[in-house]
Amino acid sequence: MPTRLVQVTIDAADPERQARFWSQVFGWQTQAMADGEVMILPGGWRYPDPGPLPLLFVPASEPRPGRNRVHIDVPTKSPAFFEDEVKRIIGLGATPADIGQGDVPWEVLADPEGNELCILDPRPGVYFDTGPLAAVVLGCADPAAIAGFWTQASGFRRSESRSTPDTAVMRTPVVRGPFLELIRDPGAAAAVGRVRLDVAPPADGDLDEAVTELLTAGARPADGEQAKGPAITLSDPEGFDFRVLTPR
Repeated sequence: MPTRLVQVTIDAADPERQARFWSQVFGWQTQAMADGEVMILPGGWRYPDPGPLPLLFVPASEPRPGRNRVHIDVPTKSPAFFEDEVKRIIGLGATPADIGQGDVPWEVLADPEGNELCILDPRPGVYFDTGPLAAVVLGCADPAAIAGFWTQASGFRRSESRSTPDTAVMRTPVVRGPFLELIRDPGAAAAVGRVRLDVAPPADGDLDEAVTELLTAGARPADGEQAKGPAITLSDPEGFDFRVLTPR
């Protein structure tokens, strides 16, 4: 039973404030959900239309400190736009962040609750058609080794032209919306899990069957989680937790 990447979930001490910040970054709309959760998504977009990945902010009494294993990349179109975008997002409440990136052409910022985001330098022909969310980036010990698992879990196709031994790049088969990029990160195992990925089978699918196939592909039940309920938490082959949602 296939699954597809359906949203990015972020723990938040203040989901409304976080959603407001990110909706201004992307120019998207906010949508109140149950249990204090808030989603942001493009105006006029309706699931399961392919393309954008909504962000879902869920209440967390005290989000864990430390660098995330997942972060978001924001594209820019020109050197002048890059400078303006950095200033604009800082003006919205972001702060410069140092995660050991050194001298790089992009800018690393942190959102109001410390989640990293990268404002990318202009890269013609790469992120020109992704919309305001260029890529969701997952730090891995060995991207090539788990690329096959994530192509199955996300429903994306691997881009051989952009992938390297240190990076596995994939995107939805309809070639719309953001990339999913697995990047070699020696410190990935020590990173925290405030930002997670959610996958789901299609509306006519079966949750238990999808979970069984992901377990067969190399996933395992997350520590302390039971493999039952409307959202089942699993760990990928490197121990990164993700959720399998009910069919949609």
